[in-house]
Amino acid sequence: MGNCIVPYCDGPKSTNVRWTLPAVCFVWQTAMVILFGAFVRYNKEVDAHWPETKIHENITSDIENDFYFRYPSFQDVHVMIFVGFGFLMTFMKRYSFGAVGFNFLIAAFGIQWALLMQGWFHHIDSTDGMIKIGVENLINADFCVASCLIAFGAVLGKVSPVQLMVMTLFEVTLFAVEEYIILNLIHANDAGGSMVIHAFGAYFGLAVSWVLYRPNLKESSQLNGSVYHSDVFAMIGTLFLWMFWPSFNSAICKHGDGQHRAAINTYLSLAATVLTTFAISSLFQKHGKLDMVHIQNSTLAGGVAVGTAAEFMLMPYGSLIVGFFCGLISTLGYIYLTPFMERKLKIQDTCGIHNLHGMPGVIGGIVGAISAAGATESVYGQQGLMDTFAFTGDFKHRTPAVQGGYQAAAMCIAVSFGIGGGILVGLILRMPLWGDPTDDNCFDDEVYWEVPEEEDSADPVLQYNNHTVANKHAEVTETGFTVEQH
Repeated sequence: MGNCIVPYCDGPKSTNVRWTLPAVCFVWQTAMVILFGAFVRYNKEVDAHWPETKIHENITSDIENDFYFRYPSFQDVHVMIFVGFGFLMTFMKRYSFGAVGFNFLIAAFGIQWALLMQGWFHHIDSTDGMIKIGVENLINADFCVASCLIAFGAVLGKVSPVQLMVMTLFEVTLFAVEEYIILNLIHANDAGGSMVIHAFGAYFGLAVSWVLYRPNLKESSQLNGSVYHSDVFAMIGTLFLWMFWPSFNSAICKHGDGQHRAAINTYLSLAATVLTTFAISSLFQKHGKLDMVHIQNSTLAGGVAVGTAAEFMLMPYGSLIVGFFCGLISTLGYIYLTPFMERKLKIQDTCGIHNLHGMPGVIGGIVGAISAAGATESVYGQQGLMDTFAFTGDFKHRTPAVQGGYQAAAMCIAVSFGIGGGILVGLILRMPLWGDPTDDNCFDDEVYWEVPEEEDSADPVLQYNNHTVANKHAEVTETGFTVEQH
């Protein structure tokens, strides 16, 4: 069945998660309480001994506490995670509860597990062996969860909440490992997470989707599409993500010029992407009409691609160039590549994460490698070069050219971890005990949610399926809209 390569994949399916979902939630939350009690404490800027810390470190004002620098960015990133990603996935006509609700569930679990996993790799206090957390840890946990939500987009509507919790558990663990390798061991820069977050999350999700391939998914094709109001809700998610993406890419940058530069570069790249997306979407439709799928997704690709080089001296025109090409590539991906991947590679990518996160993430890694390799003292200044690339300590003799090579290696590591980890986790999720829906029962909230009955309406409802038609850009002689009388 599908791409399964082990005998336990086939088996009867039951979507009743009455016992498994509560068990997973209760047991794992209890484990979080125990682990936090054993390993997690406040850092010095959160602890009640902060007044003594100020005296000892000659800090004159509370305004120097990291909270006042980072919390505004944390708020923006938090909104992106819980509102932006959640509503972006509400485009399907009968899966809005699942999109927003399961997004909420796995994000709430993921941030707790991420604080622990990232803490063990990055924030252990050598004096007492405890993980010390502050506001920057919360931002990094949100970043980790973002990769899980990206992967969620590939399997949206085709998996159970228990499978999503299991996938999040393993993905957060793998994320912490690849993040440590990329940022600490090879010392690559990735402020906005083009590689660590987007490329890893996208190829992880695509690999899981490949293993979980459903050959008879066409039996649910009547629900695998949008209606007018569901696309409007998804556009709300797009706008939240688009507005707050400069905060996402600059949230953990070095205070001062680096953070300032990252916000501007992202702002400009996003703006350029919008115009390109509208242009390509109209150009490749016979009658020049715009496709809401492209507007919801490809308009965000510039924010993904500029992430790695966000704090580099990319220059304003460079940011616009990155956004321009990402809008083009992402939109063409939705038009041609997504149908090809499903037809030939057996990868069913529900939300098209390869076009929004995968390819732009790889482009971001390439842009970062080229920008780093071409960095010079005449552009950055001696101190600016050291600060931007952290050429200090064990890395003080590293040159920009060598840094460019390590940036390229980091991209390869992120993609490799994503694909390899996704295949492994996908095989675990194929076991017939997670309560996933059958092929003819996907994309429907009624499987896992109590859904209120819809009121009868005398008005016709415009209904269309523009997310899944493989060849909708071919020559046509009639409109893609149909009117159903309810």
